[in-house]
Amino acid sequence: MAILFPEIGGNVIGSQRLYGHLNNTIGVIMIRRFIGIAALAAAMALPVAAQAQGVPGGVERGSRDGERAAGPVGAVVGGVVGGVVGGVAGVLGVDERPRFHSYVVEQRRPSYEYNEPVRVGAVLPDAGVTYYDVPPEYGAHDYRYTVVNGRTVLVEPRTHRIVEVVE
Repeated sequence: MAILFPEIGGNVIGSQRLYGHLNNTIGVIMIRRFIGIAALAAAMALPVAAQAQGVPGGVERGSRDGERAAGPVGAVVGGVVGGVVGGVAGVLGVDERPRFHSYVVEQRRPSYEYNEPVRVGAVLPDAGVTYYDVPPEYGAHDYRYTVVNGRTVLVEPRTHRIVEVVE
C-alpha cells in the first residue's frame, strides 16, 4: 500500500478501514438525540399548550415554551402540539364556554337571521350584523361575538369569519 499523505504520516485507505464505522455511529446518535429532544419538548409543551386560545394561540404559546425547554427543535415541536391542542380547546377554552354562553344569554342580544349554515369558517356580512366586544375576563380580546340564528358565535373582526360556535 502506498502512503497517500506522507506529511501527516497516514494512509487514507487504512484509516478508512479503522474509522469508517464512526460516521454511521455519529449519525445514529444525532438522530436519537433529535428524537429525544423532540419528545421531551412535546411532553413539556403539551400541558402549557392546553391553556392556549385556539390554534393561533396554541401555536404561539407552544412554540415559545418549547423553545425555552429544548431550543429550536422544541419550538417546532411545541408549535405543532400547541396548534393541535389549541384547535381542540377552541378560542375560549373548554372551561370558559359555559360561562361565556351564560353571559351572552344574560345580555339578551338580538339574533341575526342567516340563510347559510352557522359553522366555523362561514363569513358573516358587514351590514346588518352587530358585533360586540368580548369582555376581558374571557381572554378572547382579539375577537368579537354576535348571535346568529339563536347561536352565539365568535368572529374575527376584520373578516367577520366565524372562528367558534359557542354552545
